[in-house]
Amino acid sequence: MRVEIWSDIACPWCYIGKARFEAGLAGFAHRDEVEVVHRSFELDPKAPAATDVPVIDMLARKYGVSRAQAEQMEARVAEAAAGEGLAYRSDRVHGNTFDLHRLLHLAKEHGVQDALLDAFYRANFAEARNLGDPEMLRETAIGAGVPADEVGRVLADPGAYAAEVRADEREAAELGATGVPFFVVDRRYGISGGQPADVFRQALERAHADDAVRVLPAEDAGVCTDDGCAVPGN
Repeated sequence: MRVEIWSDIACPWCYIGKARFEAGLAGFAHRDEVEVVHRSFELDPKAPAATDVPVIDMLARKYGVSRAQAEQMEARVAEAAAGEGLAYRSDRVHGNTFDLHRLLHLAKEHGVQDALLDAFYRANFAEARNLGDPEMLRETAIGAGVPADEVGRVLADPGAYAAEVRADEREAAELGATGVPFFVVDRRYGISGGQPADVFRQALERAHADDAVRVLPAEDAGVCTDDGCAVPGN
């Protein structure tokens, strides 16, 4: 069984959803038969690579709300993250994630894609490091096990793995994904949003036993789209 996960490092529900999926996977009897592949999805591909725009200010502008309201929105997401044992800082800087996705494709070739994704999530959400800082990208990728010379080569060549990132994004559109996280089991069973762990476990069980093609909608699960990140219950 293969589970493909479309996500963006800037997406808080992708961060939370990964933890919930892994908890659900841990409770799945056939978990040793599951291959997990991470796919690229940029929520804001037009964002500048280097920026000093605080996430709170970006959210206030995007949603047309006050800064105080944006802080309340972030506090609710932080609470959801804490519920999964995840550190979460709201003093992050908004920026472009294209280079991070390119490095994730490189990491996949070296068998450390999942480790690098976790490291990028920590750098962004737990440490509030600037995603546009090449030195941060280099240090994080090497720390996750990607060879230093390969990291340097990819960062020096804007075209390296660009086609792979774009291909993932086209596939997401073809599969009908309008937001992330988006989980696809064997290209026949879709799960949208950062669902609770039990929902993921049940979905894996259904997919294992069922040949039908289904999509489990986000409903009350957190999901991020180009228009922003929805907070369940609001």
